[in-house]
This record gives sequence, structure tokens and C-alpha cells, in this order.
Amino acid sequence: MGISRHLAAFHLDRLVAAGLLEPTYQRRSGRTGPGAGRPAKFYRRSGVPIAVSLPPRRYELAAELFAAALEQVDAEAHAALVDAARSYGVALGPATDRNADDSAETLLGVLAAAGFEPEPDPAAGLIRLRNCPFDALVADHRALTCAMNLALLEGVGEALGPDFRPERRTEEGFCCVALRDARSAPPNGGLEIPGG
Repeated sequence: MGISRHLAAFHLDRLVAAGLLEPTYQRRSGRTGPGAGRPAKFYRRSGVPIAVSLPPRRYELAAELFAAALEQVDAEAHAALVDAARSYGVALGPATDRNADDSAETLLGVLAAAGFEPEPDPAAGLIRLRNCPFDALVADHRALTCAMNLALLEGVGEALGPDFRPERRTEEGFCCVALRDARSAPPNGGLEIPGG
């Protein structure tokens, strides 16, 4: 970026002070014990959501009210939400058929564009989602939100083919849904997922 290390560290530490970044410390060489040197300071995005809207908009409040209303009505309304989410997921997928060689890459692109921040884990045969775009609703409306999320990703899977199946998962730091690679495992026992 054409700035000194000292100036970059100054700005990064200001972002930490503002709660936008979190520092972590680790040794770059992987060595441990005496003589391994001081751990390096790394930065990652904090979990604090940031939204800017000019003029002010309250879409999160609208979503909260919609979710609260849906939870008070009958099962037909819940089914309608799941159907709408699945249809939206189908629309997120590309209109053309994809072959097996690029299905994972296409899926990763669709998930990233939708805000899920996909993280392939070839050893587990999963694509985990580091971000839930609906996280603001999960605390108060988990069952409704997670059912909607699962249906949306089922729709994406329907649009892109049978290579990846969404499944409910509970893992700290990840979305409630992950996508399992349904393709056969290669001889080494891992799964080949681009970006892994």
C-alpha cells in the first residue's frame, strides 16, 4: 500500500480500539519454545456488525417484526416462508447447468455473493459458512430463521445440482447450515473442494 509498517500498525490498532478488528498472536514459523521468537500480531474482522444507511433505514426492525408475527400464526405461514426461501435459493443459482468439475467453484461464488462467507473443509467434506446473513434474527427467532436459511440453501443446491447437500449443524462461529459434498471421496479419503 506504499505506507510504512509503523503507520499500518497504527491504523490497524485504531481499528482494534474502535471494535472493528480483533488481534491474534501466533508464530509465523510454527516453531515453539525458546528461540522461536516473539509471536506475530495478526488482525481479523471482529464480530461487530456494521451497517450504514443514508438516510436511515430500519430493515432489521422490519425483519424482526415479520418474524415475530410469523411465529404467532399457523403452520401454513411457516410453510409459505420455507417455500419462498427455497424459491429464492433456486433463483440465486445460475440458469445454466454446470458440470461436476466446476460445481464447487460455482457454489462458492454463489454463497460468497449472498454473504455467507463459505469456508471449504475438504478433509470433512463440508463447506462451512462463517457468516449468517440473518444473524440479527437468530437470537430471538432461531427456529424460524434457521428453517428459512436451510430452505434457501436447499434451493441453491437444487439449482446447482446434486453435488452438495445442505444440512443443519451447530458449530461455534459458523452458520447453522453447512453443505456436505455428496460426490464420491478421492482415494486419499479427502474431498476435493476448490479453495481448500
